[in-house]
Amino acid sequence: MRFNLIGPFEIVTEDGRPPHLPSTPKVCQTLALLLTRPNEIVTSESLIQELWGESPPRSALTTLQTYIYHARKMFIAERLVPAERALLITQPPGYLIRVEDHEVDIKIFERLVLQGKTALGNGRPEAAVQRLEQALALWRGPALSNIPAGDVLTGRIVHLNELRIRALELRIEAELLLGRQRESIPLLRALVNDYPLNEWFHGQLISALNHSGRRAEALQAYQSLRRILNDELGLEPSPELQRLQLDVLNPADAVPAQHHRRLVSASI
Repeated sequence: MRFNLIGPFEIVTEDGRPPHLPSTPKVCQTLALLLTRPNEIVTSESLIQELWGESPPRSALTTLQTYIYHARKMFIAERLVPAERALLITQPPGYLIRVEDHEVDIKIFERLVLQGKTALGNGRPEAAVQRLEQALALWRGPALSNIPAGDVLTGRIVHLNELRIRALELRIEAELLLGRQRESIPLLRALVNDYPLNEWFHGQLISALNHSGRRAEALQAYQSLRRILNDELGLEPSPELQRLQLDVLNPADAVPAQHHRRLVSASI
């Protein structure tokens, strides 16, 4: 059995059955919040806040206990776990879900990203790219996209999205160290579209275009960023991005690509 959260929430088994999902939205919410903190106690207060916000009913605690009961019953009725396995545990002041790391895609993702970061820091960019590609391949769409999310779960989803952005940054850094600026351009174009206010992604695209002999496109990419920042926030690009534009305009004064890669490597 594996719980998949980075994409639509689903419970998959190894016997070829279709993915399973609890039929009650609030049971889904309860399980999802517990699974974003596997093997940790999530307080009843946090669960109630997630399910009902700032206006819980008087019966909130009793209703929460009912959701936990239905979740336990589902695991047994759907033959997702053996009847004797203690999966969903009452642990004052709340509950925890006891799982192995390989049973939750979030934990697999975090492990692969850490391995990629470590490989990159040890001067092994090829191995870093491999691990980071495996991590990013686990994303099947926006995290927990098929269930409602309250304030608590929304915070956890934001955290997961930040981890994904960091994994993408590490992959791009590894590709840069391997001299693959040209190959990274399609990914970077997609990223500046998905994250239009992320100046780091824009900077990497401008640099990759410039070092690939596409100066005019690099300048267009800079102007595009400038318009976005001005329209959305009334800001100019950062001094670092402005220096990058000058490097494109004055290539004789630019830092050589090989030296730029050494600077990136030293900063990891």
